[in-house]
Amino acid sequence: MEGADNASLFSPLQIRDVVFPNRIAVSPMCQYSSVDGLATEWHLVHLGSRAVGGAGLVIVEATAVEARGRISYGDMGIWKDEHIAPLARIVDFVSAQGSVPGIQLAHAGRKASTQLPWNGGAAIPPAQENGWQVVAPSPIPFREGDPVPHELTVAEIGGIVDAFADAARRALQAGFRVIELHGAHGYLLNEFLSTLTNKRVDAYGGSFEHRTRLAVEIVEAVRRVWPAELPLFLRISASDWVDGGWTVEDSVKLANLLGPLGVDLIDASSGGAVSYAKVTVGPGYQVPFAEQIRRESGLRTGAVGMITEAHQADEIVRSGKADMVLLARELLRDPYWPLHAARALGVSAKAPVQYARAL
Repeated sequence: MEGADNASLFSPLQIRDVVFPNRIAVSPMCQYSSVDGLATEWHLVHLGSRAVGGAGLVIVEATAVEARGRISYGDMGIWKDEHIAPLARIVDFVSAQGSVPGIQLAHAGRKASTQLPWNGGAAIPPAQENGWQVVAPSPIPFREGDPVPHELTVAEIGGIVDAFADAARRALQAGFRVIELHGAHGYLLNEFLSTLTNKRVDAYGGSFEHRTRLAVEIVEAVRRVWPAELPLFLRISASDWVDGGWTVEDSVKLANLLGPLGVDLIDASSGGAVSYAKVTVGPGYQVPFAEQIRRESGLRTGAVGMITEAHQADEIVRSGKADMVLLARELLRDPYWPLHAARALGVSAKAPVQYARAL
């Protein structure tokens, strides 16, 4: 694993057989602009613009492995074969710009069935239009007054594991080169991991071994269909930010558990499991999670969270705090941030020929 002595923001990074031209990734960002889970021209332009802007990895937003796993009725999906072709169009364009196309596979669990964020984002009860029954490890709503989730049976959990594997097969057919599993922000995998949301007393709840069982089974199932030469990432909430909840020490243990099963990089976010967490926010506030997991597990990590400046991002990689930085809001404000960062760092970066005379 490369360390601080030989890596920088614009160093290539090879993971398995995939070479990323730099360490800048477009973090998955929900656009809430799909109909029946289908990617649209909006997604092509949104993601394509970031590839044109020079990001080394472009990750498609949280993409639901089953319809009830969407955060909202406007979410992207990959639960049926009809979703493959429009995603493949995005893959082709992103790849043609020299970026690596990735996709985040997700299930929203108890935080599903919500209104679009610009319409308030409130939970939609099953009986209302655009609503459905949400599921979770335990029948505990995210907020007081939200619909109570259905507690998944063991058989239903097995069906979700299969859905992740089927989604990975479709992602491969679409041409993606990286899969990221969404185990963060209070969505289904995170709900199983955290003692705050998982009150089960069977093989999927209680001990660390039992609470991590679903993550293990999904990683194993995905790895059976996802080629050995292609990377598998996992986004986690490295801390619940609540006493008695999931901790960064738990995250190190999880990395040690899943690395040998085929996870190549931990994308270290945090929070989202419960509505009452008190998160201390500031520039680079989640970078220490990525640094500790990397140092103590030996697994590659990605840093995310209020990374906005070129020298800030470069220092994260140079100092060995993370192998990659994932930008979200900053890349919404500036799709060409990688090209501008290269200039700020005095690095040569290749602009698209159509834009070269201006950039």
